[in-house]
Amino acid sequence: MKWQALADVVHDARDIAAAISSGSFKTLGMAILPCSIKTLSGIVNSYSDGLLTRAADVVLKERRRLVLCVRETPLHLGHLRLMTQAAEMGAAIMPPVPAFYHQPKSVEDIIDQTVNRVIDQFDIELPADLFTRWQGAD
Repeated sequence: MKWQALADVVHDARDIAAAISSGSFKTLGMAILPCSIKTLSGIVNSYSDGLLTRAADVVLKERRRLVLCVRETPLHLGHLRLMTQAAEMGAAIMPPVPAFYHQPKSVEDIIDQTVNRVIDQFDIELPADLFTRWQGAD
């Protein structure tokens, strides 16, 4: 199954006039996964050259939740400053770093944990968690 089949609506990334480019279009927020440093820089500098950065800019100006899963490593000072600026603007910085306390058995388990934690940022309850949550030390 292609990812587009999972979406209710798919917009062309160049369609700067799409509904999600307006603050009057209601959303819970936005997650960018993965978020490249180029995209992060565009968001921080309000450089809306396409729908992705425009929609992120709208989410921030409307004070909605923006989760940025920054993927690059290692990070240099410029990357860290961009992440700091994004956080100061209201974004949550959430690198897709796996936690191993739930003892994943596959790459899919690691992906599920990251996806579930991103969904948690929007207070969305899933019918069942995609990973085992920490219950404390045994």
